[in-house]
Amino acid sequence: MQFLRNSGFFVFIALIQILIAIGIVIGFTYLIPNPDTGTILFLATGAPTIILIFTGLVILPQQIGTSKADGYMEFIRTWPINRAVVLGADTTIWLLITVPGIIISSIVAQVMFNPGYDVSWTVIPALFMIALTSIGVGYGFSYLLSPVASLGISQVTIFAALMFSPVNFPIERLPEWLQGLHEVLPIYSMAEVMRASLAASTFSASLGNYVNLLIWCVLGYGGAIFILNRK
Repeated sequence: MQFLRNSGFFVFIALIQILIAIGIVIGFTYLIPNPDTGTILFLATGAPTIILIFTGLVILPQQIGTSKADGYMEFIRTWPINRAVVLGADTTIWLLITVPGIIISSIVAQVMFNPGYDVSWTVIPALFMIALTSIGVGYGFSYLLSPVASLGISQVTIFAALMFSPVNFPIERLPEWLQGLHEVLPIYSMAEVMRASLAASTFSASLGNYVNLLIWCVLGYGGAIFILNRK
């Protein structure tokens, strides 16, 4: 039911994700005169992270806000099934939607720039962990807040992820206070884990990055299940 309700919309979102990822890999190079291999590699490994952030923290909250507004969310709560099953079904769909954009953007980056990928065996677990964290956090605040508030946060998130988060550039370029904030928030850890998986010989992720993602993932899904089960 979750898939059939939005099947046409999902195809549109998958296409948008592909365009955004390619735009990051190619378009951002126009902002940097004579980008070197390191810069290209940052953009190439940052694009998949942006796709996952865009999916879980922007599109998903907007969808949930719409479901709240038209009464579909209350309809779901009448189903005689465990609420975790609903979240699991949605998560599976959103995970599948992100796959085309990640694959195509990576192929485009390799063909056009040959950035120096060194794919590690951790790439699949890393993708799952980043995706689950992004989707879980999106679930958490979109179920907790009103549709208007969750829409506002989602818009701020994508702007901050593109311009003020160390996804497409090193964290050292940010002010110290913003570096400290990103050590707590999940976006920087998502980017670090992704880079370490796609370019293992160039980047590495710390244990703290993985712990950070795990904590945010548990908080997001735990909060969403609690709210769905609330009488």
